[in-house]
Amino acid sequence: MDTHENGAFAQPGFDVVGQDLSDRHALRRVAGLSTELEDVTEVEYRQVRLERVVLAGVWTSGTVRDADRSLAELALLAETAGSLVLDGVIQRRDTPDPATYLGSGKAKELRDIVAATGADTVICDGELTPGQLRQLEEILKVKVVDRTWLILDIFAQHARSREGKAQVSLAQMQYLLPRLRGWGESLSRQAGGRAGGQTGGVGTRGPGETKIETDRRRIRTQMSKLRKELKEMEKSRTTQRAARHRAGIPAVAIAGYTNAGKSSLLNRLTGAGVLVENSLFATLDPTVRKTRTPNGREYTLADTVGFVRHLPHQLVEAFRSTLEEVKDADLIVHVVDGSDDAPEEQMAAVRIVLNDIGAGSVPELSVINKADIADPDRIATLLRREPHAVVVSATTGEGIEALLLAIEADLPHLMQEVDILIPYSRGDLISRAHSQGDVLELDHVENGTRLKARVPEALAGELLQAGAADAG
Repeated sequence: MDTHENGAFAQPGFDVVGQDLSDRHALRRVAGLSTELEDVTEVEYRQVRLERVVLAGVWTSGTVRDADRSLAELALLAETAGSLVLDGVIQRRDTPDPATYLGSGKAKELRDIVAATGADTVICDGELTPGQLRQLEEILKVKVVDRTWLILDIFAQHARSREGKAQVSLAQMQYLLPRLRGWGESLSRQAGGRAGGQTGGVGTRGPGETKIETDRRRIRTQMSKLRKELKEMEKSRTTQRAARHRAGIPAVAIAGYTNAGKSSLLNRLTGAGVLVENSLFATLDPTVRKTRTPNGREYTLADTVGFVRHLPHQLVEAFRSTLEEVKDADLIVHVVDGSDDAPEEQMAAVRIVLNDIGAGSVPELSVINKADIADPDRIATLLRREPHAVVVSATTGEGIEALLLAIEADLPHLMQEVDILIPYSRGDLISRAHSQGDVLELDHVENGTRLKARVPEALAGELLQAGAADAG
């Protein structure tokens, strides 16, 4: 039997085909993942004990380095959620085991590691089916969480606005609905018919329903309510975007991998004062700020939620109205962490999500951030792959001037040029030309004011109408 075809395990530095059988049957520990404190005797630590987790991944394709990077990112996600990472293991398989993700034998080995480390949670680097979750918990005897729920948990911690909280709640419920399961008494039926008496109330009489069915019904009702709330909020956001568009103000959206430095860049460009943390998903609620190019053109700049590999589809769906800021933008400023080990992979992951939300065709300007700490050779490689790119450091301000000029060059021209005589009685239109557009020439003559300007299309129509009425 070919052991590779039946869930073999790989060791670093070995060709899978040429490995010894004993090597291939071992769980591979991933070094350098532990974030456990060396001294855990302090009273304060014992009182506020964080979840102690072991990570588990299935390596189905790519190199050992790819597998290690994926688990290292999972460790960073776990730390962001407030956990201590004690250990991490990877199993080499063609596909995850449909029943227990790792394979039943290796799950038992993982149980021994969990017991030895004193962990209370296992986090798997993938999205588990309800059956996999249940069977793994039965084997490991500790809580099992997958990558999707971990990301949802981080989003729940960081949501601040009413809209952000509603979006995260909806995403969590979409995830939980098929995974509801009950044990023991929770599966007992509610009293129905005569057993329920005549005071049971509407909806409780009849044959009865299981506790799990009740929970599902409640979740569906809550999801319906949240969707209605989000639709109302979406209307408000759409109205605001339409008003900006009518005013001829181009929209620029900052997008990128989580922790690439998007909020730092927004603060550097606009002085927005947005929260900046060295943390994954510090920004959930989009911040929109007005600013100007070096030559005075006004535009809006929107910060957006960070993307990550395998961003849960529940989140993409729930955050769709927020992500409209990206889809409806005239230009996407795609920020990438130039100091990362594999920035190209991050950019590819971001573009997958951009395509998912219908923003794949929006013009894109790549911004290679963190130039102050990045390897110059890596930046040079990135520039060869991304010819339309600017290198900056949001921390030191390096390259910001060049970025502003690049944004200005890429902004669409939503303005219309007019050259018209406006009667003195319509001084309000002259004021609006100053505030909403670029006045090129102004000349006060006998019959009115000769105005030459670039203004939004809607204002151009009013100016032409006023000029025509005066001529008539």
